[in-house]
Amino acid sequence: MDWGRAKNVLIYAFLLLNLVLGYQLWADVREQADTSLDFASLSESTQKVMKEKSIQLLCQIPSMTPQLPKIIYQYVNGESIGGQVVLKDKIESQLVFRDKELVSALKGAIPEIGSYRYDPLASEYTSKSETERVKQAGAAGRFVMHALVDQKWPLFNDQLELYYSDQRIISYRQSPIEITTSGEEEQQKMMPASNALKTLVERHLPPGSNIKDIQLGYYGQVYNSESQVAAPSWRFTLESGEMYYVQGISGDVTVSSPKTEKERE
Repeated sequence: MDWGRAKNVLIYAFLLLNLVLGYQLWADVREQADTSLDFASLSESTQKVMKEKSIQLLCQIPSMTPQLPKIIYQYVNGESIGGQVVLKDKIESQLVFRDKELVSALKGAIPEIGSYRYDPLASEYTSKSETERVKQAGAAGRFVMHALVDQKWPLFNDQLELYYSDQRIISYRQSPIEITTSGEEEQQKMMPASNALKTLVERHLPPGSNIKDIQLGYYGQVYNSESQVAAPSWRFTLESGEMYYVQGISGDVTVSSPKTEKERE
């Protein structure tokens, strides 16, 4: 065997691999730069207020401003949270972080599982009623998923809850929904996330706030009605668990303040 030739082949192979990996890294960084803004992109007045109020931005600011309509949704069974269903075959909880594997494992057990997306922030922060559901399920915790509008935008009002224990998903709660497009108005261009952030910083966020995540989805006030309306909204999540929803067209702000289990203790 010609070891010298084999050595050269291996060297060239590693060089080619490094080139491929380097290109992929460059492409990922470029894509992120094209779709996100940083602190320096904010207006001087917004930066000034953030410094005065000691508000920190710990994430990128999305730059996308798509045109999205309002939607109408309703729960098929009339309940926002369905009854607990115990899984016949327990699923490794690690799969929740790998979408394709999770869908493959649960598609026969949970209806339309492929039309949901995992929300790590909603999973981390829980209200008193949500914690009570976890206890009733005999679980150690829960994963939260949201139904997707057009297979892309999460509907923050809706929750599919996966309960886990001993590193396995043991049961779930789901209430199937039907989503239709509202015919009230035409699609309108979204308010930029930077403008929504400006509104929050100047009028709503308390001093010392740390903004952990900014995400676009759908959200709406819930009324005593069979059908509910949700509008495209920016969700700002703070390290403390508070979530601020800024309606993407009107700029109206809604605050949700779930408490963590640690805080309640």
